[in-house]
Amino acid sequence: MTAPAPAPATPFRPRDLLTALLVVVLWGVNFVAMKWGLRSFTPFQLGAARYIFAALPLLLMIPPPRVNWRWVLCFGMLQGVGQFGFLFIGMQVGITAGLASVLLQTQVFFTALFAFAFLHEKPGRPLVWGMALATLGLVCFGMHHLGPEAPGAAAATTVAGLVLTLCAASLWAASHIVARLAQNAAPGYDPLAFVIWSSLVPIVPFIVLSAIFDPDAARWLQWEALANVPLSGWAAVAYLGWAANTVGNALWTHLLQRHPANRVAPFSLAVPVVGLTAGWLVLGETVAPWQWAGIAFIVVALACVLLGPRFQAKTA
Repeated sequence: MTAPAPAPATPFRPRDLLTALLVVVLWGVNFVAMKWGLRSFTPFQLGAARYIFAALPLLLMIPPPRVNWRWVLCFGMLQGVGQFGFLFIGMQVGITAGLASVLLQTQVFFTALFAFAFLHEKPGRPLVWGMALATLGLVCFGMHHLGPEAPGAAAATTVAGLVLTLCAASLWAASHIVARLAQNAAPGYDPLAFVIWSSLVPIVPFIVLSAIFDPDAARWLQWEALANVPLSGWAAVAYLGWAANTVGNALWTHLLQRHPANRVAPFSLAVPVVGLTAGWLVLGETVAPWQWAGIAFIVVALACVLLGPRFQAKTA
């Protein structure tokens, strides 16, 4: 089987930049909505609810995408069950919304590695430097757990939460590659239809996982359980399903159709800024010194990946 050709390096238009900025805001606030949702649902229940909202009612109005169904299934499993299954569990067992928003952006480096392996998109020198800086950032997060316990909300971050969030980042990156492969196989497919129909895929796996692992899964068959969920819980699910998933992923997939994966992924640089700010303002989260150091390394690494090619081109 011959490898797909890499996407052409077309310049980012102002409309593309505005699209990326909108996605950054939607995904940055996304982490606060997750914390709210996990107050009312278990991770598997929140995953099922998120994708039920994402699929309905648009599924009834938008025809299936003109793309092979294996790409729809792969995208739904990787980004749905994989990314958000690991992320929701990680946020429940121990990671703040702000730190999750930072660590999840290591998908930039996973995307670059996968793009090199499967799409032959060769990483440049800025990306290599960025990976080295991101590694130092992860070392700082590890140092936080080797030292004395941090006070306040910073102590709520656990090694398990960090590892699960990194797993979520790698699976999110893998879904980027699936979107690029789908574009190579069926150029010009509708990204909104692709995202909406792929939202059907995680629903049954999440329900099955909830039935197996959640001790209170049976109570959701009773109307009283649904009626007792607070408005904040349903608002969180609606935001996760409609704003963050349907609108955010459709716009992001549209960008992946137009540009190489390793050029689109770095635009998530600003997601941690929005996520940390929202976690501080809404949830009152704090960050320990070693964690601030790790955040600084990762943000600088992402800036290196995003701005490095432009600087390199000017100096050349």
